[in-house]
Amino acid sequence: MNYLRAVEQRQSGEIPDEFPFTLSVIESLQRIDFHSPVTFFVGENGSGKSTVMEALAAGMRAPAIGSAEIAEDATLKHPRRLAEQFRFIKSRRPRQSFFFRAEDAFGFTKRVQKNIDEFTELVSHFEDTLSGYGRMLATGMAKGQRQALTDRYGEDPDALSHGEWFLSLLRSRLHPQGLYLLDEPETPLSPIHQLSLLSILKEMVAQSCQFIIATHSPILMAFTGATILNFDATPVAEIAWQDVEHVALTKAFLNDPEAYLRHL
Repeated sequence: MNYLRAVEQRQSGEIPDEFPFTLSVIESLQRIDFHSPVTFFVGENGSGKSTVMEALAAGMRAPAIGSAEIAEDATLKHPRRLAEQFRFIKSRRPRQSFFFRAEDAFGFTKRVQKNIDEFTELVSHFEDTLSGYGRMLATGMAKGQRQALTDRYGEDPDALSHGEWFLSLLRSRLHPQGLYLLDEPETPLSPIHQLSLLSILKEMVAQSCQFIIATHSPILMAFTGATILNFDATPVAEIAWQDVEHVALTKAFLNDPEAYLRHL
C-alpha cells in the first residue's frame, strides 16, 4: 500500500527565482511517482534530495522526530515554501507517519529527556502542594506520562549510542499502515546495524508501510524491490542499484583500496 502515490509541481502561478526553486532538480521536476513500498532518493550532497524529502514531509504534515515540529523549525522554511508548489496525490491517509533527519537525533534525545525531567518535577510539585483526591489524580497523571516516555525511550535516552537509540526508536515508533520519511538514517548506524534496519524495513513493509528514504548507503539501497531515484540526473530518473555511483565507487574501492589511497 502506497499512501503517497505521486507528487507533481503545480502549473499555476510563477515559480520564485530563489532557493530552493533555482536548484536544477526542482526546475526540471514535473512529477515523481511512488510505485514501490520503499523508494530511495540518491545523489551527491547538494543534489536536492534532502530538500525534496523535507518538502514531502511538510506537505504530508508528518510529525518530526527532532527538536521542533516541521511548522516551527526555522531550518525548514525553504522546504515548506517548496511544499506549497507541490500537489500531493494520495491513495488514503496513513494511520501513522513521521519524518526523521539524522542531524535531528541529538535534538530529539534532549527533547525527550527534558519532557521526562519536567514530569518528574511535576510529581514533586503536586506532592508538595496538593492533598487528598486531587493530589492522587494529578500525581497519577504526571507519573503516567513520565512512564509512557520511559517505556518508549528508556530512563536515560542519552545512555544509548546513537545507533542503538535510533534502532530502538524505530522499533517503538513504527506501526502498521504507516508512511515514514527518513533522511540519511544510516548516519548513526554501523554496517551491521544497517542490516538490522533492512530487517526492520522488510518487517514493516509486510505490514503495509511505505518508506521514502534519502541515503548514501549502498547497503540500504539494496533492499529487494525498492525503487531508486537518481537526483544527479536531470530530471530525476530511476536507476538500477549496480549503476548508482556510490555503489560502483564502493565496490571499486573495496576491490583495490590502494589504487585510490596512493593518489590522496
